[in-house]
Amino acid sequence: MSIWVMRRKTLLLFSLILLCLSTDSDAQPNPSPREIIGVDRRIDWSQAGIPGSIPNRTAFCATLNPGATAAQINSAIAACPSGQVVFLSAGTYNLSAGIDFAGKSNVTLRGAGPDLTTLVFTGNVNCWGQSASICVRNADLHWIGGPAHSTTWTAGYAKGTTQITLGSTAGLSVGSLLILDQDNDTTDTGGVYVCDTNTACATDTSSSSSSPGRNLNGVDRNQQQFVQVAAIKGTRVTISPGLYMPNWRSSQNPGAWWARTKATLDGIENMTLDHTTGGAKGGILFLNAYKCWVKNVKSLKANRNHVWLYQTARTVVRDTYFYGTQNALALSYGVESFMGSDNLIENNIFQRVTAPVLMGNSSGTVVGYNFFTDHYYDVASWMTTSIDAHDAGTGMNLFEGNEGNGFLEDNIHGSHNFATVFRNQFTGLEPGKRLQTNAIILMAHSRYANIVGNVLGTSGYHTVYEHSQASGHTGSPDKSIYLLGWSGVQGKTAGGMPYDPLVASTLLRWGNFDYVTKQAQWNSAEIPAGNAVPADRTLPSSLYLSSKPKWWGTMPWPAIGPDVTGGQDPSGHVYANPAQVCYNVTPKDSHGILIFNADRCYQQSPPAPRRTSGFNDLPLMPDT
Repeated sequence: MSIWVMRRKTLLLFSLILLCLSTDSDAQPNPSPREIIGVDRRIDWSQAGIPGSIPNRTAFCATLNPGATAAQINSAIAACPSGQVVFLSAGTYNLSAGIDFAGKSNVTLRGAGPDLTTLVFTGNVNCWGQSASICVRNADLHWIGGPAHSTTWTAGYAKGTTQITLGSTAGLSVGSLLILDQDNDTTDTGGVYVCDTNTACATDTSSSSSSPGRNLNGVDRNQQQFVQVAAIKGTRVTISPGLYMPNWRSSQNPGAWWARTKATLDGIENMTLDHTTGGAKGGILFLNAYKCWVKNVKSLKANRNHVWLYQTARTVVRDTYFYGTQNALALSYGVESFMGSDNLIENNIFQRVTAPVLMGNSSGTVVGYNFFTDHYYDVASWMTTSIDAHDAGTGMNLFEGNEGNGFLEDNIHGSHNFATVFRNQFTGLEPGKRLQTNAIILMAHSRYANIVGNVLGTSGYHTVYEHSQASGHTGSPDKSIYLLGWSGVQGKTAGGMPYDPLVASTLLRWGNFDYVTKQAQWNSAEIPAGNAVPADRTLPSSLYLSSKPKWWGTMPWPAIGPDVTGGQDPSGHVYANPAQVCYNVTPKDSHGILIFNADRCYQQSPPAPRRTSGFNDLPLMPDT
């Protein structure tokens, strides 16, 4: 159900507003984010996703009708010229196998709309060892390195640099997607800490180390960044974007590796995908993919995940509706980012999904303006959070404008650094849930987070501002807005790990409204040592958009924050974002599932303008 109960007239009003023609951006000029968050704690998120926008292809190479088999769809994809569309006309396609792009790039698979074209899977496809309903993969698997395409990284480690030196550039070319990594930390020196070792930083006991990434000489390498090669001169390589993290260093044996090929500019649009009886582990699986997308898709009852961003960069998932799960267990996700950089997960609806957005070791990814409701978990009283940073190596990701129940950085698989949580509404509550009902949970070794301009908690339910070692055991960890630094759930220690005081001492908080103090906190004591206290209380409208996006319509922008007034929550600081309005006004079938088509909710218009880069990043190179 919706976070707020809205009257029929209100729903109608917002429906009309959302469908109205938008005027030019009415956003006021934004103050620089560096006035609040220092350059050492953030990056330029305006480059997330496909540079420019998702291609709008108009040439059709094939049109198929209901009755077409998966093999016929696969053949049409394989034969399609670059930059064209395989179109699935209206109707239901009963597919006994999965769809495989099989290394094909620059093709769009498009239906007539998710309310018109439905693919029902009763089988799946092998996607390099993982089963999926739809597999978008490169032509040959080069999984996490190898002697032919791996090398050392010998110089150029400073945050923001675009110039690095490799041990060899043999087999590397301009336009290649390069993955940079380094050894995990073997000891915690009290700063940025990258670790996936159980008892040291992870509670998972299934193996000694459990996060994705390379392992060299017995050492895991969970911190990664995917970059594009812009120029090569000898062993000196120009990359774009520049380095994100501040802890790259020679002592950690940094290296680089790359796949022989990548799936590029493939898209899936305008259809319903029913995974209920397909037997696949994943719904749509992107593997070794770059600048691909999912748009205006209705995805039903996937198994492990609806979309799997597996070793994938600059891929977009937007304007999509995710419903349900086959198992309601811990391994049940909406969009799972599993090794990647600079992906964009924007303006989606998640309903009855256990863990809607799960972040593996991802960097530079933006999760923006999504709506989450009615999380479905087999422990009925336990609240799973809308967004969860789950695997070791997450860093410099942005979570902006989302409306859901909570944000979590767990320590099941290891440590996290430099998350930015900006202008979200996290209620810390869902109907019937009474355990882990917190708006913000940062577990042990979740450091250097930026929590700015959010609206947190639920009026009449939350009674404690912060449950941390410094604040003491309150006796009500489940009714706390913030749960900070604990290695176990509900304010406990677990897995042999002590409480981590650095979670709280490195946390930057500014301008967050909460329903315990019932006011916004502009507290200099919540600015960590070494960071300037902001000069005033002015917040940017966005940290990655330069102005109101056209698809927003005439609704108030920004929608969430202590500077927002007249909203529909008790504080007046929250308006529904477009994804929530779409959920509220779209009719449902007899099972409570939306009769969804994004084209009826959101304006189709040019992409949102992005903030001008504040870093010395090169423009992204065209693919060759």
